[in-house]
Amino acid sequence: MLDTVKINSPPTEGQQTPATVDLRALYAETQIEALLTELDEELIGLAPVKRRIREIASFLLVARARERLGFSSAPPTLHMAFTGNPGTGKTTVALRMASILHRLGYSRRGHLVSVTRDDLVGQYIGHTAPKTKEVLKRAMGGVLFIDEAYYLYRPENEKDYGQEAIEILLQVMETQREDLTVILAGYTDRMNTFFHSNPGFRSRIAHHIDFPDYTDEELLAITEKLARDAEYRLSESAREALREYIVLRRQQPNFANARSLRNAFDRARLRQAMRLFQLDGEVDATKLMTLEDSDIRASRVFAEPRSDDDATRLN
Repeated sequence: MLDTVKINSPPTEGQQTPATVDLRALYAETQIEALLTELDEELIGLAPVKRRIREIASFLLVARARERLGFSSAPPTLHMAFTGNPGTGKTTVALRMASILHRLGYSRRGHLVSVTRDDLVGQYIGHTAPKTKEVLKRAMGGVLFIDEAYYLYRPENEKDYGQEAIEILLQVMETQREDLTVILAGYTDRMNTFFHSNPGFRSRIAHHIDFPDYTDEELLAITEKLARDAEYRLSESAREALREYIVLRRQQPNFANARSLRNAFDRARLRQAMRLFQLDGEVDATKLMTLEDSDIRASRVFAEPRSDDDATRLN
């Protein structure tokens, strides 16, 4: 766990207020540049998201500088909404944001607790409140990440207990916002509907960040990075096959951006292993690390799916 960064408090009565604050020195003191650099290196693309994260970090840094010069202000509201399609890096950015808040002194522990509806909502009367409060207890001092948050609200079911979890969350988000940051995540259109139906959430969310889909070139680069990290490489023909795969897979149901390409890479490694096992004789390091076009083209994505059920299994 990261060490807590101590930020000077505003001068008390009798103390002399400093005339200036060196923002660059304060920035270096928090050591968040390493985290921002890691985010840039870990995630390909997502330029607007990375820009917003830097803007938030800058805002919080300036807030600390204002404290050092004696300005009085209420603690900033840090609750966020991450919207976008699956596989666009929302969970990864949430993890980095937890660490950034910790380095800047806005989070005691810097940890992230990731949950879905099932972790918060019970199946019978009296079950939801204890479940929700237990999750909140674990998340205190850090960040609570609620994926597919719109599933908390099911107006079509009169006996649903999601509303109870929502009311508890709203209360804690307001009364304990100095010790907990909540990030709600999910599809853009469904989250918009959710906020419209639950205005209490929208009023408590300070930062809305939209995660765009990756381009074909970015998905190719992501897969090549996965290969490098696992000490594999794509042959030139495999690289061209992967280009075709990306175009075709994007048109299939349940496409999940980088997540779909990660699954495709894993399947290609399995096919490569079977291909090498069937060879007669020894294999060298080059063969062991090289994925060929046949390892890519064996995917059912290159065949016409028989039904939507088949398409859900494509990888």
